[in-house]
Amino acid sequence: MPVLQMRKINHFFGGLQAVRHFNLNIEEGELRGLIGPNGAGKTTIFNLVSGFYRPTEGDILFQGKPIAGLRPHQVTARGLARTFQNIRMWNSMTVLENLCISQHFDMGYGLLDTILANRRFVENEKRIRKTAMELLEILDLRDYANEYPKNLPYGLQRRVEIGRALTIKPKLLLLDEPAAGMNPSDIDKLIELIRWIRDQFKLTLWLIEHQMKVVMSVCEAISVLDFGEIIAEGRPDEIRNNPRVIKAYLGDEGITHA
Repeated sequence: MPVLQMRKINHFFGGLQAVRHFNLNIEEGELRGLIGPNGAGKTTIFNLVSGFYRPTEGDILFQGKPIAGLRPHQVTARGLARTFQNIRMWNSMTVLENLCISQHFDMGYGLLDTILANRRFVENEKRIRKTAMELLEILDLRDYANEYPKNLPYGLQRRVEIGRALTIKPKLLLLDEPAAGMNPSDIDKLIELIRWIRDQFKLTLWLIEHQMKVVMSVCEAISVLDFGEIIAEGRPDEIRNNPRVIKAYLGDEGITHA
């Protein structure tokens, strides 16, 4: 069974159709890319999957169960995590606190437990902190545990955001333009990180990205979106040489030098 199935998805904003007849299966362990020009509907697709929008028409199944119409925290609880094109972190909290608070959808205690600071509260807080510290160690962020994210270089902020998504132990991780704003050195590190995360955590990943070096280096299959509709799918070499993709998105010179 595919980890994610999207069937006959149509989505409208008023009279504007943002997504047209979108169908997609993502298999367990797959690392898939989604590319297309600005305004093609890529982030809208991610918002539909992660619960920020409800599709006007169609079905979305995650691990065989319908999730269309669920709220974002409910989708997260099912094991689907995402990052955002514009980094969204709690900058008034430390890196460690960011990775702790992201787990509170499954904190295991209630308001009364918090007030009483009873055994349930204490044990669950220890569990949450332990998970956060383990991820900081794995992602080579331990030295920044007590720093505020806004004070870190951009590449490290992205790493923190990905670490925060990993705290929920997702089955599917959506990365929305993780290379946005990065310099070439950070992009090389990101490519290594994405590959490593997939292998280390046995994850399925779905990636939106404009940096063709990232897409062509890490993705095993790529879907190309134009005006809300898939115009091509295939392996990186097939997409690189697809005339329709070159015309719609990549320009006349293609991406042979990516």
